Amino acid sequence: MADTGIEAPPAGGASHFGESAWVQLVEFSRLLVAEGDVRGLIGPRELERLWSRHILNCTAVVRDLPEKCDIADIGSGAGFPGIIVAILRPRAEVSLIETMERRAQWLVEVAETLHLTNVRVLNDRAENVVSSGQKFDSVTARAVAPLKKLVPWTLPLLRGGGELLALKGARAEQEIDAARGVLKKFKATNFFVEDVAVWGTNEATRVLHVVRQ
Repeated sequence: MADTGIEAPPAGGASHFGESAWVQLVEFSRLLVAEGDVRGLIGPRELERLWSRHILNCTAVVRDLPEKCDIADIGSGAGFPGIIVAILRPRAEVSLIETMERRAQWLVEVAETLHLTNVRVLNDRAENVVSSGQKFDSVTARAVAPLKKLVPWTLPLLRGGGELLALKGARAEQEIDAARGVLKKFKATNFFVEDVAVWGTNEATRVLHVVRQ
């Protein structure tokens, strides 16, 4: 990771995350550096903040995920946050839902390379997964859609009491206000924004929580 313009991993990762998980996170970063731009997964300028803005940013949702549960990640793309979740929750079953075939293939390759046996990749739309009757304890999402659109795609995937954890930005509260009608329609019982301090960065990450009745 000594290349100019590529953000290096912070020191102390093995102590914080555990040796096995840290090795997988570092290897994932190497895969993104080698192929992310070529395969249209992450822009070259994003490599300057690969760890702070992307990999570590995604860890903000993990603390609210049980050690052992069924998780769906919507619009997994390059693997944010789904691959990070799978690495840090090895006892959980993680389904990566991605509509684009080339991105779904990337996710399959990453899971195989990192030996993530708790991952399955669904090259499908969230609506079709809903129609299949599959249910999950938690759903994660990052940079997929405003909450008003995200709720109909995600809350029907949740079991009663399940939670959507969406990584959001400065306008998270405005998204809640715009989505109040659809939140009520899809039986959201609790929704709020939390600013989470993330290890290894100087910036807090915003996590939008939505709990289904």
